[in-house]
Amino acid sequence: MGFLSLVGNSFGCSASGERLVSAARDGDLQEARALLEYNPRLARYSTFGGRNSPLHYAAAQGHHEIVSLLLESGVEINLRNYRGQTALMQACQYGHWEVVQTLILFNANVHRTDYLNGGTAVHFAALHGHARCLRLVLADYVPSIPNFFTQTNHRSSEEDSTTDFDHDALVKMVNHKADGGLTPLHMAALNGHVECVQLLLDLGASVSEVTIEDGTTIDLIGAGSTPLHYAACGGNVVCCQLLIARGASITAQNASGWTPLMVARSWQRNSIEEILSNEPEGQIRTLPSPYLCLPLMSIMNIARECGWRYLNQSPVCIDPCAVCLDGSCSVAAEGMLPNVHMVYWSFWLMLTEFIRVNVFFVILAYCY
Repeated sequence: MGFLSLVGNSFGCSASGERLVSAARDGDLQEARALLEYNPRLARYSTFGGRNSPLHYAAAQGHHEIVSLLLESGVEINLRNYRGQTALMQACQYGHWEVVQTLILFNANVHRTDYLNGGTAVHFAALHGHARCLRLVLADYVPSIPNFFTQTNHRSSEEDSTTDFDHDALVKMVNHKADGGLTPLHMAALNGHVECVQLLLDLGASVSEVTIEDGTTIDLIGAGSTPLHYAACGGNVVCCQLLIARGASITAQNASGWTPLMVARSWQRNSIEEILSNEPEGQIRTLPSPYLCLPLMSIMNIARECGWRYLNQSPVCIDPCAVCLDGSCSVAAEGMLPNVHMVYWSFWLMLTEFIRVNVFFVILAYCY
């Protein structure tokens, strides 16, 4: 294959890739399906600037049917963009729980962290207050048993021998620290996301984890701050009450010597000063999160066993492609150019012919 054929191949593949990106971003399922049926390798296409793949665009916009289509076409589910974010992180950021559910069904990696802040998908869901996404991300860590809340909060008394789940792995997930020592509970408490705070506490989030000064984040509250310090800064009454009910200390001081009450006063959160001034009388009982009653682990396992599989139907490699590189590309295969790309191919031939003729006349004028 000549140089012009290779360049033409690259031009056609890029054009098709951009069309797939547009279809994924706009939710055009019919267009996306047609392009992927024509060339499944287009699912691996990514934009040159942001390095966002069609999967990232579809996940960020909440187009779960296109996400499923891309995954069945063999796209790398844990692909990162230039920020180090996966499609799962972006779906959690924008609250598209249907996309999160699809990605978890296809076994997306929930442990990956982004490059900027070191946050996982759990951090993204907690930061933006998407409790459904948070629950789905942790689906494989929460067993489908009726007394899970009781066992989690009274593990020191009696252990149910019939229950088989890794409690330590769950606790490690919900208490994972991003840059600056921020846990998902810190983020949810700061932004006043009550449902996320309640769910994280029920799943074993620690109220005594403190932030650190690592030079990578701007901490306006101060290093050594607990989630209650962050809740005091955010000013949400219910978040403060939940944290105190689960054992958060109102007298804890951060590295600057500030208590949660002092943080609240510095940010003029007058409505919570009374809560942070007096120790609660007796033990405060709280109801478990309604999201805990969902048997998601069983549902996910059944769905995976009943047909959610990758459908790797990529064509056999025949012609090299300057964009795909690792396999054949049918976009401009010799003698098999489809009508949808004929205009691009014709334009490229005309352009190369124009350059060839002009170069010939330049050389002719130079010689004579």
